[in-house]
Amino acid sequence: MLLENRRRMETLFSVAFIFCSAFTAGVQGDSLTILQAPGYVSFQKGDWPISGEKIPDMVALTMGFSVQEDLSWPGLRAGQLFQRPRANVLVVVRGVDSLVLPQNVASYPLENPVPFTLDSVAETVHSLFAEDTPVVLQLAPSEERLYMLGKANAVFEDLPVTLQQIRSRLSQDGSVLASLPLNSLNRNAEADLLFLSEVQVLHDITALLQRHRHLAQDHSPDLYSLELSGLEELGRRYGQDSPQYRDATAILANVLQKFGEDVFGLYGDSAVVEVVTVKSFEAPLTRKSRSILESKQISNPGSPYNLAYKYNFNYAVIFNIVLWLMIILALAVIVISYNLWNMDPGYDSIIYRMTNQKIRLD
Repeated sequence: MLLENRRRMETLFSVAFIFCSAFTAGVQGDSLTILQAPGYVSFQKGDWPISGEKIPDMVALTMGFSVQEDLSWPGLRAGQLFQRPRANVLVVVRGVDSLVLPQNVASYPLENPVPFTLDSVAETVHSLFAEDTPVVLQLAPSEERLYMLGKANAVFEDLPVTLQQIRSRLSQDGSVLASLPLNSLNRNAEADLLFLSEVQVLHDITALLQRHRHLAQDHSPDLYSLELSGLEELGRRYGQDSPQYRDATAILANVLQKFGEDVFGLYGDSAVVEVVTVKSFEAPLTRKSRSILESKQISNPGSPYNLAYKYNFNYAVIFNIVLWLMIILALAVIVISYNLWNMDPGYDSIIYRMTNQKIRLD
């Protein structure tokens, strides 16, 4: 009897262990994967979780910038003082908690997946390297959201931004449709076309960077932030167990792996490429979309009141013009006032001189 009860207890514990293991694997959660990083940016391998709201601070530290609060996260160690990467590329993939990216530097679990942006990092890059006009690109194709600063206006002027432009690009020569194994994906379906459009944008970004290789050789760091939600739409349309979702996940993993390698090589092995995979954000992130044709340069993306930057490219010139003009005008007023106060009407004014002669004749 005791032996039978013992076997039953062992069976129950085994079933409970299997259930807990499966449940833990199912809620393993979102992740942060470092695809590429130079040797002087040291990421430590481990299972240290990082909060979603700390991603901008982590990006700022990898680029050598200071942050307001210390990042108490052991995954990133202090790097070399006089070396910083030439670019940082952050890709956010919505609709999946993890991707199979075997060739990576390190991977960490992501907790508290709240919406975040790199606006603070972009503002720091723009303020510190305003004279060099670095490339700053923030793009979300599904929302037609685009923010560009510096040389990005010239480099990515031909980049398709709206969904209509990207779909037209898919029908042109050199599109990704000719090289991708679509399998169960349908190029005429709306959800499938959104996913393929995002893949096309990744391809076009690397193609434009290869065309402007000189940008990767300057001293100003570049910043790229891309948000992809095609997988999320496929999972909502077909389900996460569908062949369309599985094929798209495999395609995106391969495309991101190649995208990271291409960008890393274009910047001379001096770029950090991160991939953040989130099943869904805890709160929606809404921002006003802006077309590339509307403005060549935004004012201040980090300000909720759309305020301009405190300093711009012509600040020093305008300041000197106004300053010296005010000094010259002030000196001129002082000199003229002094001469008028000490002027002798009998000798210095023809009006008073004629008046005196008329008085004498009378």
